Amino acid sequence: GIYFGEPRGIRTLENGEREGYNTYVYNESEIRRIAHLAFSLARKRDKRVCSVDKANVLEVTMLWREVMDEVGSQYPDVELSHMYVDNAAMQLLRAPKQFDVLVTGNMFGDILSDAAAMLTGSIGMLPSASLNSNNRGMYEPIHGSAPDIAGKGVANPLATILSVAMMLRYSLNQGELAGKVESAVRKVLANGGRTADLGGSMSTAAMGDAVLDALKSI
Repeated sequence: GIYFGEPRGIRTLENGEREGYNTYVYNESEIRRIAHLAFSLARKRDKRVCSVDKANVLEVTMLWREVMDEVGSQYPDVELSHMYVDNAAMQLLRAPKQFDVLVTGNMFGDILSDAAAMLTGSIGMLPSASLNSNNRGMYEPIHGSAPDIAGKGVANPLATILSVAMMLRYSLNQGELAGKVESAVRKVLANGGRTADLGGSMSTAAMGDAVLDALKSI
């Protein structure tokens, strides 16, 4: 996408004014690879994919939409819809539960993922994964390592725990066990468990122990 497209840089024009430029590029094989991943993930979820683009003005996303439709025809059990990125941002805030799997390019995805993360009220709740075509890669909280609060016992461990659930489901094909981990987290939250970022007073260790206790009872 635009993060890696060439040419890119800052140049000086003949009139002496500086100009920055980037190139937004996706070829068909890249789009197909991403599309197949989105549809395969949807099959493990609610079987719905929403492809986000700006196909009304950007040629690269016109191609994106065409290829998404082509790949989508190979997954008749998965519903495919399309949405312009500005509307997608609004719809995420208006009715987030309408979405299952969102698939889009680097720039749009970077923005929408952070917006979606805050829908829970805290980024300490959100797991994430960066996976290759074989569903292998790195699982981590969406906020990363949070070194500024390391060792203070105030971090919310739920994003890390839920990242393990994602790993079980998407890399290890242990969907049933993943569901148990997620159910344990829901049970603790339903019983009022809250760390500081959620307005509570539980320490990192206390929240972890609570999830472990809930998991034992599931």
